[in-house]
Order: sequence, then C-alpha cells, then structure tokens
Amino acid sequence: MQTNNPEATQDSSNKQAQNTGRWKLLAVVAVCAFPIIASYFTYYIIKPTGRNNYGALIDPRLYPIPEVQLQVTELDGKASPLAQFKGKWVLLQTGPSDCQEACKKQLFDMQQLRLMQGKERERLERVWLVTDAQPLDTLVMREFDGTSMLRVNSDALKAWLPVEPGGKTSDHFYLIDPLGNLMMRFPKDADPNKIKKDIAKLLKASAIG
Repeated sequence: MQTNNPEATQDSSNKQAQNTGRWKLLAVVAVCAFPIIASYFTYYIIKPTGRNNYGALIDPRLYPIPEVQLQVTELDGKASPLAQFKGKWVLLQTGPSDCQEACKKQLFDMQQLRLMQGKERERLERVWLVTDAQPLDTLVMREFDGTSMLRVNSDALKAWLPVEPGGKTSDHFYLIDPLGNLMMRFPKDADPNKIKKDIAKLLKASAIG
C-alpha cells in the first residue's frame, strides 16, 4: 500500500516552482539582451558589401574600462565613475585643462555631433576627461555647457586608450557603447561629417542606449 509523504510532495512542488522561476528569468534576460547582441552581430560580424567604417573598431575585451585605476572625479574631486553613463552612447575626448584651439575644436565638434543626430541626440553623451588637476577656464566651461568635464589619472588613461602609431590620446575621439564597452576610435583631426555617419549607423543598429 502506497502512502503519501506531505514533505516530499512539498519539496517536489518547491523544486518545480524554482525551475519555472529560473526559466522565466532566463527568458527575460534573453529578451533584454537580444537587441544589443543582434546589433553587435550586425555591426561586427555581418559586413555588407560597400560598408566602410570611418572610425577604427576596438575589441572591447582588450580594453576594459579600468574604473579603479582611472580614479574619475568631478572637477571638485567627488568620485564620478564612467559607469554612471551606462545606458547611453558616450563620445569621449581627453586632454589637459589648458584647453587651446585644438581642444576647443574637439569640444565644439562633440557639441555639433550630438546636435546632428536630431531626435536621437538624447542617446549620446559628451565627456571630456581632463588629465591634470589645474582649474578649467570658466569661459570654456560656459561655452561647452552640457559636456561632462571629469578628471582622471593620466597614467591610467594612457594605459587604457589605444592610439594611432606615434599619437596620443588627446588626438582622438573615442566611443563607448551603452553597456560600458570602449568600441571605436576616430582618427586625429577627424572629419565630423564622417564621425556623424558612423554614430548614426550605430544608433540605428542598436535598440538600446
């Protein structure tokens, strides 16, 4: 004669509920991750005939953001990690606080590149990583209001960002994706119209950020 064991029945029910919960969680994660996976597959793997990238694609696995080493702060010294921009595309420039003509042109170009994205501009953030502790010119800060101006450890920055042969980090614009991956570098004295096209393609291909 077979008898029912209430504890065994309860354990079995709990395991079934746990398994069901795990599958539901995996399904949600898969649905959320699919858009970015699809966009990366399209952009990195599938290469339609005639497609040319102006910026150099970077393998993010080789250049993970070294948050601790960078010691990113606000201008007043308050910690302000780059992770705060996750969920957005980030156009990045670097350089010393003494912002001369080349630096001002980069800041202006970043400003215009964001505006040129039209209704998609809210998906793009502008960041200037200042490589020293000297005060910034208040006129520059006012003129380029809306650009996040942050300080970093210059040695860690140089170790992180790849440059063209013989170049330096301040020569380039860099692009970080909404997952916090460094994924593109633009050449020295870059053509803003060509940068605009690369960014527009990425925004169109990606469903996030």
